[in-house]
This record gives sequence, C-alpha cells and structure tokens, in this order.
Amino acid sequence: MSDVNKVVLAYSGGLDTSVILKWLQDTYQCEVVTFTADLGQGEELEPARSKALQFGIKPEHIYIDDLREEFVRDFVFPMFRANTIYEGEYLLGTSIARPLIAKRQIEIARETGAEAVSHGATGKGNDQVRFELGYYALMPNVKVIAPWREWDLLSREKLLAYAESHGIPIEMKHKQGGSPYSMDANLLHISYEGRHLENPAAEAEESMWRWTVSPEAAPDEAEYVELAFERGDPVSIDGTRMAPHELLAALNRLGGRHGIGRLDLVENRYVGMKSRGCYETPGGTILLRAHRAIESVTLDREVAHLKDEVMPRYASLIYNGYWWAPERLALQALIDQTQQTVNGWVRLKLYKGNVIVVSRDSASDSLFDPTIATFEDDQGAYDQADAHGFIRLNALRMRIAANARARRG
Repeated sequence: MSDVNKVVLAYSGGLDTSVILKWLQDTYQCEVVTFTADLGQGEELEPARSKALQFGIKPEHIYIDDLREEFVRDFVFPMFRANTIYEGEYLLGTSIARPLIAKRQIEIARETGAEAVSHGATGKGNDQVRFELGYYALMPNVKVIAPWREWDLLSREKLLAYAESHGIPIEMKHKQGGSPYSMDANLLHISYEGRHLENPAAEAEESMWRWTVSPEAAPDEAEYVELAFERGDPVSIDGTRMAPHELLAALNRLGGRHGIGRLDLVENRYVGMKSRGCYETPGGTILLRAHRAIESVTLDREVAHLKDEVMPRYASLIYNGYWWAPERLALQALIDQTQQTVNGWVRLKLYKGNVIVVSRDSASDSLFDPTIATFEDDQGAYDQADAHGFIRLNALRMRIAANARARRG
C-alpha cells in the first residue's frame, strides 16, 4: 500500500507525462492532480484537460495556468540583465523555465493538500535536478516521485508500446516512423534532442526547425528595429510599449523571419555526460545583443567588467538548478543594482541570421562623453600628458623585474 494519497504531476499531455499519469495511478494507487503550465510554447493546451479527464482526473484537480507574464517578467528578464550565457553559447531557455514550474507545482500541492509531486524528467538529464532542487527549496519535506528513476520504460519505443497497450493517445510520431524528437518550448526558446541528433557528426534536418527560417531563405533586405530599455529591461519596440511576454513574442517573430537564433550545441550536463541539443532562441538572441549595447554606454567600466566576471557563475547556477539558492539571490541583488542606470535605446539591423548594432544612446545615463572621446581638438577636455605618469607607475613592477633578470645575467 502506497503512503502517497495525492500527487501533483507536471503534465504536458504529451507521450511521456501521459504514460506517467497512468503509471502513477497503477503503481501508487493515488489521486493525481495535473498541472499544465502555459509558458508560451505556442501549442493548444486545452487537449491536456480532455486527456486528464479521460484518465479520471477530477475537473477541480486539473490546473492549466497561464504563466507567460510571470515567466518573462520574473525569470527571463532578470536572467538577461546579467547577459547570461552558459558555456559561451547557450541562452538557457529550458533551464530558466524549471524554477517557475517547480514554484507553481509546490503552490498547487499546498492548495490541494498533496504530499507528493512528480515530473517527467529522465534520470539522465538536468531537469530532474532543476525541478527537485526547486521542490526542496520551497517545500523541504515534500515527497518526489521521479518515474524515470523507478520504472523500466527506459526508451522511447518502450514508452510507445506502453501507451498503445494502455489506450493512451500517441501524437507527433515522426513522419518516417520511430519516436519523435524530445522537444521543449516556451516563450524564450524551443529545443530538440534525440533521434539522429544523438550522433554529433550528423547535421540537423532543415525540416526540424519550427520558429526560424534558414539564413539562406531569410529576406534579402535588412530590417531595422529600435529597442528601448528601462533599468535593464526592454519596454518597447519601435516606440510601442508592450507587456514583457508580448515584447518577447514580438522579438521571436522578428528574429525568426530573419533566421536569427539557431544553435547546435554539445553541452556538459550536470550529471557528467555530454549531450547534443539544437535550440531556437530568436528573441533572446536579439535581446542579449541589444542589452549589451545599451550597457556599453551606461555602465561604469569596472562595474561592466565585474558583471562579466560573475556571469559564468550565475549561468552555472541557473543551468544546474540553483535559482532558489541564496547565492543566486545574492548575485541577482548585485546584478539588479547595476541596472538602475541602464536606460536608453538601441537600434539594430536584422539580416540573414545576424543581429547588428547600428546605434545606441541614453538621454539621461550615458557615460559616453564626445568632448573627451573625440579625435579632433578637444579644447583641453583631456590632457594626454596625464598618461605619462600613469603608464610609468603601472610599468614599475615590470621594470624592476627586468632589472633583476639583467643582474642575474
């Protein structure tokens, strides 16, 4: 007899979580609450409700929550204030969604009196870590059920066979047969794993990509866009103010039609293995480029360099699931403090996979002084003679060392 009476399942309605729902009912003999998060994945989510009803889930225990605004405002934008990139390339589209899903799942567990939560992350991946670190940070004594660490359905084909034998609808089969790509989508990105991508020497199929055209097929004329920032966050496109989730969606459309934001990456997973994934992050790619451009005229040099130094640590914390950890919160406070003067606009040119900064300015917070930076007559604003003592002082230790080497012969 199971000691679990009620469990909240992070439920997409897809193959994996539909199998998990049935497996939880059969294995744990418990009541299941389904939670489906709308993070802007661009798919109809109501079918998840009808599928849950088919499994006998009570209507009041089916949660389908629109979290798009909270996701972008409270998770994506704070991450981009740090110019966050993992291992030099990855914009963390999957990673940043997990702490919000965990947060809402725990809230539902408290609302419904559930003592357990469950997720569909495999035992090989990073998401199991991200979800569960979030669960424990927010509800320390919660019971976590991770089916991929308990059952023997350890392949796509076994999942498909289980689904067929239990009458579970199967969707998104690859047109040539076999299992579909393992995909994750939200307002920031869409990712693809599995199938022939497991061979790092194989080129991704052009038909796989959903959000972006290939750079070769992008328009032959560039498109210009102006992005305005307030305290480090984008607030308008070409003068039109938008809510955060609307703005990111608009940037996705802009970038997608110009072939911006594709990435083919072999990354180092938390559990120790290397894994290949393909990603589309058109809006995030534009946003990152624009944010660095407005910071270039509004941030003090040493503050900017400090941000660049802590960013890899901040990125690793998010990638590894430590969004709710005290060190991430401390770094966020530092990063947010630096953004108080990051106000202004950036003009960009989008062309065949490229995001090109063409101009930037800040009416109130620019540190760029043309009277000092000019190559023309600066009317005494900058005294070149000041550099003499500065250079000699900075060279002093090297001069002493050189003299010592000369004495030694």
